Amino acid sequence: MYALLFADTGLSEAEISALFALWGTVAVVSEVPSGALADRFSRRWSLVAASVLQALGYGIWILLPGFAGFAAGFVLWGIGGSLMSGAFQALVYDGLKATGSVGRYATVIGRCEAAGLAVQVPVAAAASLLFALGGYELAGWVSIGACLAAAGFAVSLPDHRVGGGEDEPRERAGYLATLRAGLREVASSPRVSGAVVVVALLYGSEALEEYFGLVATTWGVPTGIVPLALLAIPLAGAAGALFGGPAARLGPAGLTVLLGTAAGALGAAALAQRPAGLAGVAVFYGLWRIALVVADARLQDSITGRSRATVSSVAGLGSEVAGLAMFGAWAAGGLNLAVALALAAALVLPRKLGSP
Repeated sequence: MYALLFADTGLSEAEISALFALWGTVAVVSEVPSGALADRFSRRWSLVAASVLQALGYGIWILLPGFAGFAAGFVLWGIGGSLMSGAFQALVYDGLKATGSVGRYATVIGRCEAAGLAVQVPVAAAASLLFALGGYELAGWVSIGACLAAAGFAVSLPDHRVGGGEDEPRERAGYLATLRAGLREVASSPRVSGAVVVVALLYGSEALEEYFGLVATTWGVPTGIVPLALLAIPLAGAAGALFGGPAARLGPAGLTVLLGTAAGALGAAALAQRPAGLAGVAVFYGLWRIALVVADARLQDSITGRSRATVSSVAGLGSEVAGLAMFGAWAAGGLNLAVALALAAALVLPRKLGSP
């Protein structure tokens, strides 16, 4: 509801756009350095700090509503998001590796992705109820509580590392050496760099989500029921993420078919240009999420050094850049160009990802 909060506070569209640009810039600048922090010090405490910073950002929004307060909140949220990106995947992968269950990474991360998507439905209903009962302030304070609860859960997570658990001797290199090691692994290993590119491009394509509402209204869905009409899309994404585990052993041919089918569903929806076409968008999104989980697992399997969060953050940085490129592509050619790019991705990316 934050865009509505900004508008109701009196901000212009230009000021709101500037806030979003600031948010994205902070995320891009802090992405890789924060990954190295997680590798050098603690992935667990990176997750804790991420949730606390987001909570502080929301608190500033409530207490200091206005452009400066909103900007400060976005800076904190942007840094928090970058602290979680990379650190979470690294913590999960090395935790499973420490218990001899690394083969379950795709299944576990797929369940996490599915939960994050599926929860959008009850959260949307809860937000409407909270706003009706206490306006933006009540919704904001409950959001702060949710962030702090997440931080509390993160404290309990074990922080295992390659070659040992969290209590292993801390003889790791310094921060700059840790950062350089991660960047060097991306640059020197074709397998790692290929997986980084695929993960970045697949996640960057999720920028299309921002246009689903606009597409729905263009295809004749009444504005008042657009949120309901779009519910099937995150639910399809959640279902797709759950299938990421079984799909983890797909080779290039299987992934080409998967992504090609996704692009075909999106293309059929673009040709239909009717409300029923949203079903095709949902199919596209669900299949795309399967490929995302597979690509993430393939990237984690390819990393051999200690700077796992740093390498994962490089992929996160790439996804931010790819997302900006997708915004530009949409501005240039709309949904038709997006379909063409999805087809190109289906033909090229699986070969870069390779076999399990």
